[in-house]
Amino acid sequence: MKILIITGQLATPIIKENLKNYEKHDIYIKTLPMQIAAFITVKQIKYYLDNEKILHSINGCEDIIYTDVDMIITPGLIQEDVALLNELISIETYKGPTNAADIEFTLDIIGDVELSTKKPANILIRQRQYERSMQLIEDANNIEKHIELLKSSANTMIGNIPTGLDFPMRILGEIANAPTLSDNELLDRVAYYIDSGADMIDVGLHAGGNDPEMAYHLVKTIKDNFNDDVTVSIDTLNPSEIKRALDAEADLVLSLDHGNYMKIKDEIKAHNVKAVILPTNYSKNIIPKTPKEKIDSLNKLDMLCSDITTIADPLLDPINSPSLSESIVTCYEYRRQNPEKLLFFGVGNVTELLDCDSNGANAVLGGIAMELGVSILFTPEASLKTKSSICELKVASNMMYVAKEKNTIPKDVGINLIKYKDSYKKDDLQIDTTDIPEIKAVADGKFIPDYKGSFKIIVEDNLIKAVLFKDYEKSAVITATTAQAIYEEILRRDLISRIEHAAYLGMELQKAEYALKLKKQYIQDFPLFD
Repeated sequence: MKILIITGQLATPIIKENLKNYEKHDIYIKTLPMQIAAFITVKQIKYYLDNEKILHSINGCEDIIYTDVDMIITPGLIQEDVALLNELISIETYKGPTNAADIEFTLDIIGDVELSTKKPANILIRQRQYERSMQLIEDANNIEKHIELLKSSANTMIGNIPTGLDFPMRILGEIANAPTLSDNELLDRVAYYIDSGADMIDVGLHAGGNDPEMAYHLVKTIKDNFNDDVTVSIDTLNPSEIKRALDAEADLVLSLDHGNYMKIKDEIKAHNVKAVILPTNYSKNIIPKTPKEKIDSLNKLDMLCSDITTIADPLLDPINSPSLSESIVTCYEYRRQNPEKLLFFGVGNVTELLDCDSNGANAVLGGIAMELGVSILFTPEASLKTKSSICELKVASNMMYVAKEKNTIPKDVGINLIKYKDSYKKDDLQIDTTDIPEIKAVADGKFIPDYKGSFKIIVEDNLIKAVLFKDYEKSAVITATTAQAIYEEILRRDLISRIEHAAYLGMELQKAEYALKLKKQYIQDFPLFD
C-alpha cells in the first residue's frame, strides 16, 4: 500500500528516523511549511498538495504524484475531521498518532484496527487494547461459560462471586472499625467500595471486642440494603460474633485459627459458607515466626477443618516487620505444597505501613500475588495515602489476569496503573528561541478585585465547585468535573471582568481538576504537591 504522511517541520525528522528501515508499506512524506503539525488545516493540505504534486519516498520507492497514493495519514492533533480531505481529493484519509514516534506502530496496525477521521490513532490503539482486555475479564466472570471450572477444588463460590485459580483475583475491601459508623455511613462506605471495584465487603469489628448483636446488625444492614447482591465477610476471631454474623447471612468468615475453630466450625459448615484460616492461636498469643512453622500450622488447621471450604492466609508482613520478603517466601512454599488451595493476600498489611503512593505498591503486590496464585486481595482504605487502594487493586487484578492469560508481561495490555508519570515517550518538538526577545517573568503578587465578584473553588462529591461571591455573599455555584467546563460557563455568563482574574481562575481550576482525578486534597491558593 502507498501511504502518504502529512506532517510539520518539527515532526519530520522524528518520522524519518522511525521509518528509515520500514518495509511493510511504501511510505511518502509531505512536510508542510509550518513548524507545529497541530496547526495544519485540511485546506492547507489540499493547497500544498496541489501546488507540489510530486511525492518523495522515504523508504526507497519511486517518486509518484499524490493522486496515486492509497491512503493519507494526517497529524493526530489536527482539530478538524479529516474526512473533509477525502471529500476534496477522493483519497482515504485518517488521523495518525498525536506523537510522531508512534507512527510505525500506527502503520503496522492498518487493516487490524479501523483508523478514524476524528480520533488520533494512538487513542484508538489503546482503546482497542483496553476493550480486548476487558472482554477477556468479562468472559472470565461469566459463570455460565465456566461452570465446569467451579467443579475444581482450585475454585469455589463465595456468595455470588466465583473465586479461585481460574478467575481474576477478587478484591475484598475492609470497612475497618465498622461499629463506629452510623448505618448511613456504613452504607455509604459499602457503596463507595463497590463503585471502586470491590468484589466483596469485609465488616471489621473491634479487635478483642465482644458484641455479637453489633455483628448481626452490621451484616444484616448491608444485606437488606443491597438486596443480597453484595458478598459480605465478617472480620473477627470471636466465635459469638461470627455466629451472629452467620445468622445475618455473612458469606465468608475472616478468620479461623487454632484458638477458635473448634467453637465455630460446625456453625460455618451448617451455613455452608467459606472461612479464611490463619496459622496463629491468638487466644494463647501464639504466632509462628518461620515460614516452615506457618506452613505446618496452616496445613494442620486445614486438615482439622477439612469438612468446610477454607482459604489460607499465610500472613503477609509489612516491610521490615519482621520481613515482607520472608512472608512472600512463605506464600511461595505454601503454594508449592498446596497447588490448588485458595490463597489470601493481605495487601493492606504492606501499603498501610509504607509511606509511598499506594498505586505502584498495589501494582507490584498484585503482580506477586498473581504469580503465587492468590485468590483474594484484601485491603482497607484506612489512610489518605492509601485512598483508592480498592480501585487500584481491581485494576491490578485485571491487568495481571490479562497478562497471565496472554502469557505476557503486564505492559501494553490496555490496562495500567500509571497516574503520575508517562507510559510512553511523547514528542519533544523543540522550538528555537535564540533569535527572539526573552522576557523574564516576575510574579509581584499584585491583585485588583474584580467588580463582578470572586470565586471560592472546592472539590467535593466528585465535582469541582466554583462558588461565586458578590459583595461577600454567595450568589451561585458552578459545578463540573473539568476545569474547561467551569471556565467556559463563567465566560458564557459574563461573570468575570479582569484578565488577571481569568488567568488565576484557569490555574486554580486546573489544579482542582488534577486533584479530582488523583483523589488528592485541594485547597485553593496552596500547592497541590508538597
